[in-house]
Amino acid sequence: MADAVPGWLASAHARHTATLPAQRPPAGAGTVQGPVGDRSYEAHPTPRDDGTVVWWLVDDTDHRLAREALWTERERTEFLVRSSNLLLSSLNLDRCMDVTAQMAADHLADAALVIAPAHGPELPIVSCVRGGSPSVSRAVVDPEAVPGLAEALQGFPPVPSRWLDPSAAPAWLVPDGLDALGSIVITPLPGHGVPAGALVLLRTDGASAFTEGEEVFARLFAARAGAAMSAARLYAEQASITDTLMRELLPPLLHQVSGVEYAGGYRPSKDHERVGGDFYDVHPAADEGEPSLVVLGDVCGKGLQAAVMTGKIRNTLHALLPMADDHHRMLSLLNTSLLNSENARFATMVLASAARDGNAVRLRLTSAGHPAPLILRSDGRVEEARTKGTLVGALPEITTETARVTLAPGDTCVLYTDGISEARGGPMGGAMFGEERLRRALSECAAMPAEAVVEHVQMLTSQWVGAGRHDDMAVVVISAPRTNHLSAVDGHTRGRFTA
Repeated sequence: MADAVPGWLASAHARHTATLPAQRPPAGAGTVQGPVGDRSYEAHPTPRDDGTVVWWLVDDTDHRLAREALWTERERTEFLVRSSNLLLSSLNLDRCMDVTAQMAADHLADAALVIAPAHGPELPIVSCVRGGSPSVSRAVVDPEAVPGLAEALQGFPPVPSRWLDPSAAPAWLVPDGLDALGSIVITPLPGHGVPAGALVLLRTDGASAFTEGEEVFARLFAARAGAAMSAARLYAEQASITDTLMRELLPPLLHQVSGVEYAGGYRPSKDHERVGGDFYDVHPAADEGEPSLVVLGDVCGKGLQAAVMTGKIRNTLHALLPMADDHHRMLSLLNTSLLNSENARFATMVLASAARDGNAVRLRLTSAGHPAPLILRSDGRVEEARTKGTLVGALPEITTETARVTLAPGDTCVLYTDGISEARGGPMGGAMFGEERLRRALSECAAMPAEAVVEHVQMLTSQWVGAGRHDDMAVVVISAPRTNHLSAVDGHTRGRFTA
């Protein structure tokens, strides 16, 4: 019988007949499978009353192939879902390249390289061998020497994968520790409008070569990896641009200028992390002895749109510095500029020109629809500067009234936005901080340095607001330090201020 039927069927027949007639197996028991030529069969035994067994053979080749294809597709789908989750969980380009190389090496080949477009003479490369960890390197190489690599790195439309002769592969394309190569495939990593790079898959000489189905599956994986890398690269570029713009929009750090002490504090609204509609600047005088210009303002609105308007106002005021000795004219020109803008937003602000005069500081204060500055005397008295005016960017004409104030040594001028006085909080959570409470807080800061006054005001308003929502808050302090003025020595040097 062994000569007439396949060995797997002869063995099954021997096992089956050994149980007869002592035990008659139930129907369907003893079914076996095996090949006959290039086909696959199921053999079903049927015992007969005379003790013989009849085997019915059913060709199940198509069913077996369908089951194997279904299992393969299920595995591939699970892999693609898992890879998509890992790749899209991070917007870090280096992390995306590491994940792509490691997953490709573990599931698609014996080793993999992810090559990103170069932004200089070197190509960024992440390589990984199956079971290992990704390795990052940079190489000065010519992509044109590897067929298909240059096209992938230049962001050309997706093209079929390129199959390379392993013997022609350059040394830098083969990771350390990999045995003799058997097959290499280069698959483009398509991005969203920007080149994402190339995926290089390598198999050793002992492994099976890439099939057409595996190449198609590799392209499906590459499409997901390319999309993730492209998104990560775009995010990095946008984050860099945003950070650059943010640095320009954030208020500057203040310090002493020409013997006048300045300090500032800014806290954006809780809805926005870094920028908003409040701003301040200190523009030092071009010539020694001339007044410096301090600007503190509040643009209608919050967040990025208000910050963009803030940037325009700050740039316009910087261009108008040559006429800083005339606050009304400066504000009128700014008002005209805002009215001609497509951005229909208005702003309130206060201008302060400050110059050292002996031990005192002379101030000219002009409000444009903004809360009037408060003057803190060294004995704790708090006064309000007599200045007022209309906001800018809303009416064709504006009116202003400038106040002149002298700060004696130890006196302080406080400019603030309504985010300070209108901050809601307190025991019940709905009461405004208010100007009277601000005055009392300032009276406790008599003779304090400018930075200490700013910190005290910010601390009290933060405690008042607590975890509640609040508007942008900005405060600028101008102080006349308790200093002595040294005159020029022998008439050859400029005077200077010293503690």
